[in-house]
Amino acid sequence: MKKTHLMGAALTVLLFSSCVGANKAQMGGVGGAAAGAIAGQAIGKNTGATLIGAAVGGTLGYIIGNEMDKYDQQQLSRAYETAPSGQTTSWVNPDKGNQYQVTPQPAYTAPNNQICRKAEIVAVIDGRTERTYSTACRDGYGSWQLQN
Repeated sequence: MKKTHLMGAALTVLLFSSCVGANKAQMGGVGGAAAGAIAGQAIGKNTGATLIGAAVGGTLGYIIGNEMDKYDQQQLSRAYETAPSGQTTSWVNPDKGNQYQVTPQPAYTAPNNQICRKAEIVAVIDGRTERTYSTACRDGYGSWQLQN
């Protein structure tokens, strides 16, 4: 239990310290690593599983963060805004040819009173299928902002 809390605290510090001046690929990598580490710990209940989860999650987050351009971010935001829960929204980037599918879940109110939605994102980049999970919450202006 102590080890889990220590790992969580270390990942939180890493997440916030690496976000200063980071680009979207770095942010995706850090967020993916944190999510992967948490999933690895939950599944494997040991340090090895946590590290493997962090590595896999970091790679997926970096790839999707690096490949999504402004067009893709607009499509992702539109999916969070308009897609019914459980319904998949798809698009192909006209410049890069990458394919994306987003399946948002029902909106919920987070502990900080923000409205949030989780979503599964499947991306086909250079012929490789990558799957990740993300959460977006409405900011003070009503726009969806990715949390991880």
